[in-house]
Amino acid sequence: MGGFTFTNLTRRVEIGANSYCLELAGKRIVLDSGLHPRFDGEAAMPDFSLVADGSVDAIILSHAHQDHLGSLPVFMRRQPHAPVFMTEATRQLSDVMLHNSVNVMMKKREEGITGYPLFTHREVDQAVRRWRPAPLHTRFDVTGERLAANEDAELSFEFFDAGHILGSVGTLIRANGRKIFYTGDVQFDDQTIMQGARFPEEELDVLIIETTRGDRPTPEGFTRAGEELRFAEAIKAQFDRGAGVLIPLFALGKTQEALAMFYEFRRRGLLNLCPIYIGGLGTKLTEIYDKLAHHTPRQRHDLDLLNAVAPFTMAGKAADATPLKGGRIYAISSGMMTEKTLSNSFARQVLSNPEHALFFVGYADPESPAGRIRAAAHGDTVQLSAEYPPQKMLCQMEQFNFSAHASRESIRAYVNKVRPKKVILVHGDESAIEWFRSTLAADLPGSEIIVPTPGVPLEV
Repeated sequence: MGGFTFTNLTRRVEIGANSYCLELAGKRIVLDSGLHPRFDGEAAMPDFSLVADGSVDAIILSHAHQDHLGSLPVFMRRQPHAPVFMTEATRQLSDVMLHNSVNVMMKKREEGITGYPLFTHREVDQAVRRWRPAPLHTRFDVTGERLAANEDAELSFEFFDAGHILGSVGTLIRANGRKIFYTGDVQFDDQTIMQGARFPEEELDVLIIETTRGDRPTPEGFTRAGEELRFAEAIKAQFDRGAGVLIPLFALGKTQEALAMFYEFRRRGLLNLCPIYIGGLGTKLTEIYDKLAHHTPRQRHDLDLLNAVAPFTMAGKAADATPLKGGRIYAISSGMMTEKTLSNSFARQVLSNPEHALFFVGYADPESPAGRIRAAAHGDTVQLSAEYPPQKMLCQMEQFNFSAHASRESIRAYVNKVRPKKVILVHGDESAIEWFRSTLAADLPGSEIIVPTPGVPLEV
């Protein structure tokens, strides 16, 4: 069995512009093509100079979040003949996400960022035509030809549901008798809409796995049901004192999970009927969740979120003009409260107002505005945006764990189940990766635990 070369195309050891190149069985495959949320221009993209133009045989997209998708049109420009494989749900979501990205970049260009947009609406439309949806549990070769279950092939890939967001997958690559599995972003536990990952459980030769939550142990006694109840009770407590609640969240994935929770809270009598606001991008993406409800792995196939919850859509320019009112939920993006997003703009009304509340429900980069707020104590000064002076944090602030990423305990259990000969740790901050490196080295003394250096080809 021959080896292969793995190159981490990301520029840093962190969660950022995820992209990985595999050279195996005489072919070159690139997994994901992300864009870093905190940087602009070249610095936000993977280092595509490490991959010769026109040399890639196939591109595989694990899901439609920007840190895995956002530079795809740029990379496709450099690889004009490579087919791009993803699920049908990811295809529809990615179309919306990339067009939205163009709009964001156009605004940044107006603010003086040269070189933007990195791609145009027309280029997104052209890119979509090269995307090839592939169903779960079906083998394909790198040309997109479907293979029989036991058909011999030098190189093939197969998708497995990753439970992270709609359409997310892990990818099993079979090459020269070896099994290489790339998890992408994974959640092994059921969420409110998404069901937990259904990954292969046979022994693997190589496992390329995310490590997002490696630096955070799951609290003793934690359950999703208990956290949902705590969330519902916290919203009610804020409403009882006349407060409004701002919940910054990602437009894709977290918005739909939150809407499903609000529906369940109302159904169970935990939340009275109240106005709920989401952003325009969140509405477009929720439409796709509803449209594909009966055609994708998920819970509550019968739940049509937009009809059942009936949220109001807050337009991008409405944040400053919309007065903050009590008894309302503002579940708007971005989850990291990145500058010039709806949640960042709206937070200027919330942060220094003790009459209202700010709730966090998932991951935030420590260096993002949301990360800075989460690390601050009541009364500390926080900078929301360079355009405005710092503000004191006087609002009520609470944090909840509804992460779409697997706990470190569940990832550890999966790695021990499939017992790969080599484990490649990606998609995590240094502290998270180090926990996995040391823990898995002790669990699997016969396996090699690898932390790939960005930009350095690794012979596996």
